[in-house]
Amino acid sequence: MIEVKDLSKSYGSVRVLHDVNLTVGTGEVVVIIGASGSGKSTLIRCINGLERFGAGSIDVDGFSLAPSEGKSRRNMAELKDIRREVGMVFQQFNLFPHKTVLENVTLAPIQVRKWDKAKAEATARRLLERVGLQDHTHKYPGQLSGGQQQRVAIARSLAMEPRVMLFDEPTSALDPEMVSEVLEVMRGLAREGMTMIVVTHEMGFAREVADRVVYIDHGRVLEVAPPAELFDNPQQERTKTFLSRVLKH
Repeated sequence: MIEVKDLSKSYGSVRVLHDVNLTVGTGEVVVIIGASGSGKSTLIRCINGLERFGAGSIDVDGFSLAPSEGKSRRNMAELKDIRREVGMVFQQFNLFPHKTVLENVTLAPIQVRKWDKAKAEATARRLLERVGLQDHTHKYPGQLSGGQQQRVAIARSLAMEPRVMLFDEPTSALDPEMVSEVLEVMRGLAREGMTMIVVTHEMGFAREVADRVVYIDHGRVLEVAPPAELFDNPQQERTKTFLSRVLKH
């Protein structure tokens, strides 16, 4: 479903991704871990076309991005195709504060997929029920808790019927008691076979849900393994040091 080859990305003279290679199969859940500033979020923003990159290539479900995506009409068309097929959930909820929950979820399908209002609303109501917010359709984001807003953001992404879901630290802006409700929605997506890449500091979630865990350090993929192997028997010293810090009580 996703193939990243020799991906490099710089901000000016600072290189933040170094020759990253990653594949994600259909229905696979890949969790990316690493210290803050290691390039995790930049990587998935490149996959979604939100960041340009300097070298390498990205293929998502048959669509390709190259370093020259901003200069070619063909690549711009592929970028639009990728963004239609890839849902993204950010740290911040990015909901429109002046629109209701239902309006937030239906906006993109109506504007981008050109669905009629009835189809968009029926889909939105089904998805809001799926994330446990069927009784909040007419509320505004400011009337919801952080966890509820993030679940609306997930429903909004799912409303576009994506082939892939990317999560960029979706619980990092939440109060601790709200984290579990968002993670439970993500667990449900994983059980249903959604292809997912998740950047997170929630190690318990990574151990439980991931098919593979990717450890990134200073923009380099240092280790990729099933969670039981990576957490219990990491091969790289940097991985061991990182896990010893984040897993200690």
